[in-house]
Formats: sequence, structure tokens, C-alpha cells
Amino acid sequence: MFDLMPFRRNEDVFERMLKTFNDMFDTNALTPFNGNANSFRTDITEKEDAYLVEAELPGFSKEDITIDVNNNYLTIRAKRDQMEESKDEKNKVIRQERRYGEFVRQFYVDNIKEDEISATLDNGVLKINIPKKTKEGSSGKRIEIQIE
Repeated sequence: MFDLMPFRRNEDVFERMLKTFNDMFDTNALTPFNGNANSFRTDITEKEDAYLVEAELPGFSKEDITIDVNNNYLTIRAKRDQMEESKDEKNKVIRQERRYGEFVRQFYVDNIKEDEISATLDNGVLKINIPKKTKEGSSGKRIEIQIE
């Protein structure tokens, strides 16, 4: 059934309509269902000898993404600085859009071989292979991403 909203004569109809319109385009309403706008979807699979991390990062290039391992934490960081500008025949700006943002995920990893971690980026999916080890110890390392 429909929800009914009482009409109040003392409210400005235009003001209510404008508030409803603004609420529809509120940036918080457009965030992913997990409630974190600075995140991205990630799948982690554990195999007998390694972990496989698959992160969805569509529209990001290899240069936009950094992967670090430090103090038993794997950090994936994707940063976007994009500006688009359209001009007419008289070189007047008719549209200008900017998109800036940083997306970060951090995972606790233990007993891994930091020197053997590899990463590839293919069609917006970042795949990180993290081999396991038996003894502890961690010094930190940045992982280079390969293009397939």
C-alpha cells in the first residue's frame, strides 16, 4: 500500500519539493550498501599455500593503485584525480567536472612471504597472490602491479 503524507498548509510547497529533490541526490544515499564510500569490493580466497585477493577497481590504471605490506597489514590504495572540460566555439567553458577520491582497504595478513607477493591488473580487477610461509617476521614491502 502507499504511504500517505499529510499536507500541511503552513509549509511552503516549493520548499518541500526542493528538499525532496535534494534528498534524492544526496551523496550519502548513493554510497555502496556497506555504508563506506571510500571502499571497493574485494574477494579473498585462502588456498593451501597462498591467499588470493581480488579487488574490483574499474577505471583505475596501474599508476593510480599502490599496494603496501607493512606490520602484517596489506593496504590497497586507489586514487583518482580526474578533470573534464568542454568548451564551445568561442573557447568558453560550458561544462567542467572534477572527480577526486581515494579508496582504501586494509587487511591483516600473517605468516606470508612478502618477497614473493605478486599483483596483476586486468580489466579493472586487481589480483594479488600472497604466498604463505611457516615462520614469522615482517619488514614491509611495496608490490609492483603487472598488466596482463
